[in-house]
Amino acid sequence: MSSEFENLHQVLRSLYTEMMPLCSDMIGVAKALAGLGALFYVSSRVWQSLARAEPIDVYPMLRPFAIGLCILFFPTIVLSTLNGVLSPIVKGTEQILNTQAFDMQVYQEVKDELEREAMLRNPETAYLISQEEFDKKLERLGWSPSELGTITGMYMERGMYNMKKSIQEAFRSLLELIFQSASLIIDTIRTFFLIVLSILGPIAFAISVWDGFQSTLVQWFNRYISVYLWLPVSNLFGAMLSKIQILMLTKDIKALHDPNYIPDSSNSVYTIFMILGIIGYFTIPTVSNWIIQAGGMGNYNRKRI
Repeated sequence: MSSEFENLHQVLRSLYTEMMPLCSDMIGVAKALAGLGALFYVSSRVWQSLARAEPIDVYPMLRPFAIGLCILFFPTIVLSTLNGVLSPIVKGTEQILNTQAFDMQVYQEVKDELEREAMLRNPETAYLISQEEFDKKLERLGWSPSELGTITGMYMERGMYNMKKSIQEAFRSLLELIFQSASLIIDTIRTFFLIVLSILGPIAFAISVWDGFQSTLVQWFNRYISVYLWLPVSNLFGAMLSKIQILMLTKDIKALHDPNYIPDSSNSVYTIFMILGIIGYFTIPTVSNWIIQAGGMGNYNRKRI
C-alpha cells in the first residue's frame, strides 16, 4: 500500500511539471495589463513632479519595467529560481523521512516475532496462535462431559481470538489507509495551489504594477513559498511520527525480552496514535504559515481546521 501511495505522490510531482508550460499562456495577457499599469504609474509620477516643479526621480519608475521583465521570463526568472532555492529543503526532509520509515519497519518485524514467542511460552495462550499446541492440548483431554465442555470452550476461545485479531487487523488497515490518505490530500491540495499560483503568477505580477496593489507581489511570494513548504513540513511530521513509533516499539521489544512478560494484543495505544497522526496532518498548512506569513491562506486554514 505504501508503494501505491508513493506512486501517487510521484504523479503529483509530474503533474506540476507538466502544467508549468501553461503559465506561458498568461504572459501575453499579463504583459498588456502590466503595460497599461506602467503607463498610468509613470504618467502619474511625471505629472506630479511637473506640477510641483520638482526634478523627475527616475529610480522609482524602474519598478514597472523590472516587474515586466519578470513577467516576460516568468518561468525562468521567477519559478525556476524559487523552485531551485526551495527544492533542497524538500530533498533533505524526504531523506529524513525515508531513514525513519526504514528503521520503523525493522523494529516492527522484530516486535512481531518476539510477541509471538512470548505467547508461545505461555501455556494459556500458546494454543491460540499455534495449531500444533492446540492439537496437543486436545490429545490430553478425554471424552467425559466436563472435558467435552473444555474442548468446546477451546474452540470458542480460538475462534473469538481469531475473529478479534481479524477485526483489529481490519481496523488497523483502515486507519493506515486514512493516515496515508491524509498525507495524499495535503500533497494534492498543495500541488493544486502551486499550479494556480504558477499559472496565474504573471497576472499577479501585472496587477502589482498598479497603484494600490503593490502588496500583491509580496503576497504572491509569501503564498507560493508557504504552500511549497507544506511538503517539507509534512515530511518532518511523518519523520516525527515514525520516531515516536520507533521509541514505542523499542520499549515493547525491551519488555518482550522478559520471559515473564505477557504481551497485550489490543494495540489500543497504536490505534490512538494513528488517530492523532491523522488529525495532526491537517495542521500542516497552519504550521507552514508560521514559517512564512501568508495572510490569504490563513483564513482558509482557520475555516478548515
